[in-house]
Formats: sequence, C-alpha cells, structure tokens
Amino acid sequence: PEVCLRLESGPCAAAHSPLAERNGFLRLLLHSSSTELCMSSLTSLGPFLEDEVIPEVIPMEIEVVDAKITLKDDSPPVYPTSPGPVPITLAMDHVVVRRRDDGVFYLTAKQEKPVSVPEEQKAPAESVSPAPAAGTCGLQLKQVPELQRELQTMKLALAEANMDKARLLQEIRKYNPLFQL
Repeated sequence: PEVCLRLESGPCAAAHSPLAERNGFLRLLLHSSSTELCMSSLTSLGPFLEDEVIPEVIPMEIEVVDAKITLKDDSPPVYPTSPGPVPITLAMDHVVVRRRDDGVFYLTAKQEKPVSVPEEQKAPAESVSPAPAAGTCGLQLKQVPELQRELQTMKLALAEANMDKARLLQEIRKYNPLFQL
C-alpha cells in the first residue's frame, strides 16, 4: 500500500483555488490498499464530527487507486439463529474526491485509457476467422423472435416474484416492524 499526503498553504496553493491560498490545500493519494472496517467504528465517528463551530472549508483532492474496503456489520443479530449479515466489499479502480471552495465534495471515477497495440503486434488480416455460413445466420435470425418471447416471459416472472417478495415482507413487518432483510 502506498499513501501520499501533501498539505500546501500560502501563495503556492493558489494554483489550486483562490481559497486554498488562505486555508491551504490537502492532497491525499491512496494506492493498492485493502482494509476491513467494522460498521460500529464508522457509526461511532458521528460524535467526533459534530461541533458547535462551523469549520473552515479546506479545498482538497483525495485520489484512490486500486483499493478495496470491506465493511463488516458487527452488531448483534436480531434473531439468535441468524447467520448474520454478509460483509460488503467496495472495490475502487480509480476514484477522485474533490472538495472545492464551495465546500461541496465532488466524486468522479476515472477510466483508464485504452492501450494501443503497435502495428507489428496486431494479427494479420489472413488470420481472421471467416464469416459464418449463410445457413447459420438464417438460423440465428429465426431464433431472435423466440428468444425475445422467452425474455419477455422471464421479465414478467421476475416482476411477479418481486411483487410476491414485497407482499411477504409487508406481511412480516405487520408482526415485526423492525424486521430487516
């Protein structure tokens, strides 16, 4: 894992934003990190973040590259026989969080640029497989309406199953309003 943290202040920070010259600019890079967090530790941060004084806005940029965060719910189960919740893993390829002068956090995901292959490494045109025979295309075209009907049937079945699930959850919540799935 690699963590880089840089705090700039003064005239050199003005290159980032006008407010950064006065309040400073924070840049954090987190690369190739994998961590596990308990939900109770995240929820207990709330009182530390509350304050009577409105803090000054510090413009910042947080860049996360190739990181995984696993969130585990460590609260006691509602039902003793319950196996407990499944951990949630958040995988981030390349995410940038920016806080600008207005105090709003902006979340953007960067996509990697496609790698170009040099001409000498590309496959020659002769090695490309020939087009399918006309009979195969005709067979595939005849299957399209049948597949569309099957897809429509599956969509209807899924919608019906979701309605049944919602109805059953509503029935369970009549008897236990705190029930969570």
